[in-house]
Amino acid sequence: MFMRTRVGALAALAVTGLALGATLATPAEAAPKAPGFLAAADLPPHPSSPWTAGKVTRGAGEQGLGVCAKTAVPAHSAAWNRDFRTELETGARQVTVVLRDTASAKSLVSRLNRDFKTCATRIEQADPGTKAGGKDYGKLSVEEGAHVYGVQSETSFGALDVNLMSVGRDGRTVTVVDWGQMGRLADAPVKAFKKTTVTAVDKLH
Repeated sequence: MFMRTRVGALAALAVTGLALGATLATPAEAAPKAPGFLAAADLPPHPSSPWTAGKVTRGAGEQGLGVCAKTAVPAHSAAWNRDFRTELETGARQVTVVLRDTASAKSLVSRLNRDFKTCATRIEQADPGTKAGGKDYGKLSVEEGAHVYGVQSETSFGALDVNLMSVGRDGRTVTVVDWGQMGRLADAPVKAFKKTTVTAVDKLH
């Protein structure tokens, strides 16, 4: 994953080509102003360490559209990203893409939903020594809609990580939010992450 598991199972998945969006995210005609982004206070509360938000940065960054996304940022779009962290190996990331039209945005959301649904299977294919499981937490009613997923992985040497991820759309703008830490899906703050996702989509425009 984008924080701790950059040396674990999800990082192995990303190396197979899932971070290609970083090289395609800055077309010449990109919009000059970023959409609205989450603040640190919008993330699921951490029980013992406050969140810190990085700057909103142009482009999708090294992780592209997320550790579970094999879809790259489309050409002729503009992307921005923001990283969040705590001091206790919990991290989060938001990537927002403005497409050239609504049809392109719908297509991107469809591909990302497919990527997130198949993430656990692809983790195991990339590293047979890792066991992974995923869960679909369903749709959220906000603007043109959002969807939340979860995935957990356990390596052969016992490293256990969990990620929550979501994709949402407002018009031709698509946003992806990733959250992750050590643990299992049973430990993940799903209800709070759903609230974070709704806030992320609401803040776009």
